[in-house]
Parts: sequence; structure tokens; C-alpha cells
Amino acid sequence: MAKRFPAETYVNGILSGDRVLLSRAITLVESKLLQDQELAQEVIAAVLPHAGNSVRIGITGVPGVGKSTFIEAFGNYVIAQGYKKLAVLAIDPTSQRTGGSILGDKTRMDSLSVNPNAFIRPSPAGKSLGGVTRSTRETIILCEAAGFDAIIVETVGVGQSETAVHAMVDFFLLLMLAGAGDELQGIKRGIMEMADAIAITKADGTNADKAKAARAEYQNALHLYPMSQSGWLPQVSVCSALQQTGLDTIWNIIAEYLTLTQGNGYFEKKRRDQNLQWMYEAIRQGLEENFYAHQQVKEKLTTITEQVKTGQKSAFAAAHELLRLV
Repeated sequence: MAKRFPAETYVNGILSGDRVLLSRAITLVESKLLQDQELAQEVIAAVLPHAGNSVRIGITGVPGVGKSTFIEAFGNYVIAQGYKKLAVLAIDPTSQRTGGSILGDKTRMDSLSVNPNAFIRPSPAGKSLGGVTRSTRETIILCEAAGFDAIIVETVGVGQSETAVHAMVDFFLLLMLAGAGDELQGIKRGIMEMADAIAITKADGTNADKAKAARAEYQNALHLYPMSQSGWLPQVSVCSALQQTGLDTIWNIIAEYLTLTQGNGYFEKKRRDQNLQWMYEAIRQGLEENFYAHQQVKEKLTTITEQVKTGQKSAFAAAHELLRLV
């Protein structure tokens, strides 16, 4: 862990747009050390009044859809539309065996990573649902306080539940491929129900006609879903990150969504609901951590888990016994 500074140093640095101190504050948020977590919460509490002034966009998609290529092209486009600063929080896959992660998004986003108005922060996914790190929600707050007015959260997109990222963004974009095959239908259904828009990627060359056909199919499918609380009907578009086409359409869809939801009050309601959801999630995580940190639990856990594995004790009885220790 790098040298720690007083909370005031991080706060002043973040509010002045110092990216070095912003990065160090994010590292504090990601740390599992108790002293780092306490310092991080002090920083977050101080900058919270300066957060909330951004558009938060979640982007997910099936493997091979070209998320990084799309985000690079789309990120540059968003900046060109007048957004002063764009933050990309790229969630990298974490090995469940070794705990290691690739953290290669900066190498896959060459032009965006050198754009002075862009900030790319790759973070290991850990074991959290849908590949969203536990700290992503708080990282959004830090970035907003640092003046970032557009934030993109990229998920791993391996078919796990994307509920976590949906619960921290204003707009949820699903990237799809034309002719991906019926084997992906199980993945599509759950995510499609949460999507505010679907973009068919790689709509160039021989894929152009396939993408247009897929667009019509998905748009028809979306009409079968019930109207959302926002009053918004999800839209489908096609794009090519390589040819820089269709990006304007996607951005116009997002702008149309924001105009609608900010006008009917859904935008603020959704953010208030998300805040509560993340409070309950933090409580759940805290209870779980306190449980496993409890001395008596640590002393008995190995023995009891072995009893469950060998059939000497039922899983429910074992859980009840351990819970009574706390």
C-alpha cells in the first residue's frame, strides 16, 4: 500500500481534479484493510455533497461483442459532444483460483487512454455478482466529485446476473452480436429485461445486413416486455465501432431517455432507490465479513464444514450452529 495521506489531502485533491490523488483514493476504497476502509469512508463523506452531477451509463454484452472497442469509440464520441470529463470504470475478470486479474483495458483502449479528458480505471472483479467490484459504487462518487460528468461502467459480461451494475447506473446498454445463436438465449433474456437500449455491434462489411435484420428481431421482442416504471420503451440500434457509425444514434437514444426520465421524476426516484439498495447491500456484506471474522466462528468453521462434507451434519443445522456463535 502506498503512503497514506490525511483525509483532507485526498478531499482537496479530488475536488481540484488531481488524478493522482483520485487514483489513490480509489485504491483506498478497494483496499480490504480496516484502516484504509475507515479513511476511505471519511473521504467519501466529505466529497459526497459534490457528487451526483453525471450521467452514469452501464455497458455489458456477451463475450466477443467488442465491449472495449465500442467503449473506446463511444467514449471519444461522448467527449466530443461536450462532456468535459469521462471516467471509464472497467471491471476486469478475476481468476477464482488465483485471485489474479488481467487489468488490460488500458491496452485495449489506446486512443481513449491518451485522451486528456478521459480517465480509465480498471478494477479486478473479485467474487462480486456480475463482475462488479464492491467498490465501484463508491468509485463513482469519487469520480463525480472530481468533476467527471459522464461515467461508463463496463461489466465482465459472462452471463452472470447484471443486477449489480443496473443498480448503480442511470442507463443500461446491452451490446449484442447479429446471429449469435440460440445457445445465448438464456443469457439474453435476463439481461434484456433490464436493458434500456440494445446495440447490435460490428454492423459493417458482410455483417451489416445481418445486424439490421437482428435489430428488427430484437425490437419486436422488446415490444413483448411490459412497460417499465420509467415509461420508456427500450430501443435497438446498430453500430460499428471500427467505422465510427451508429454512435450518434446511441447517444441520441440516451439523451432521449434522460429527457423523459428527468422530466417525469423517474430519474431522481431511481437514484434514491439505488442509494437504499446499496445501503442494504453494504449491510449484508458487513454482516458477512463480521461473521467470518468472529473468533469462535473461525475456530469451529473448519470442523463443522468437514462434518457437512462427510454427511455427519446437515447444511442447515451447521449454519444455524455457526450463526448462534455470533
